[in-house]
Amino acid sequence: MLFLINFAGFELAWLSSVIGGAREMPWLGPLAVLIVLAIHLSAARKPFDEFLLIACCALIGACFDSALVAFGWVSYKAGLFSEYLAPYWIITMWMLFATTLNVSMRWLRGKPGLAALFGLIGGPVTYAAGEKLGGIILASPVAAMVALGLGWALIMPILMRLSETLDGMPGRRRAWVAESSR
Repeated sequence: MLFLINFAGFELAWLSSVIGGAREMPWLGPLAVLIVLAIHLSAARKPFDEFLLIACCALIGACFDSALVAFGWVSYKAGLFSEYLAPYWIITMWMLFATTLNVSMRWLRGKPGLAALFGLIGGPVTYAAGEKLGGIILASPVAAMVALGLGWALIMPILMRLSETLDGMPGRRRAWVAESSR
């Protein structure tokens, strides 16, 4: 049941974020993300570990997306701190993504190659969907897609490793750790 709640919550908050950014209501996504975060942390076995994972993802995402903005590859209509930084609703989307790492994305654990491939393909596809919905503008589409693919291919294995260390969700963590140490 937690898997379905996690997946559905992610999808709804992701859509709210992109549509909010597209319609110049950048507060809409963070509001939806806040609800998902509250549900996620209330279901956590170790909420502080999950909170740390969420904070790490926010920091990594803020740096990565701000680099995309600073290089002029990606731009946004709303929610900007400055013209060189990612908007706040994108940073909260990274926080939202963190809620999936120990639940619906758990299957990528211990598979850094698969996590990198998932990032290489999934990262650019997600941003392209965001562009189709009007939430982002790929100002330099080829450079943006290359940077997104390479960036996400590097970031996903790191995030999956962080999720193993900062796993506060109920589940099979102990069994997985025991198996991987054999």
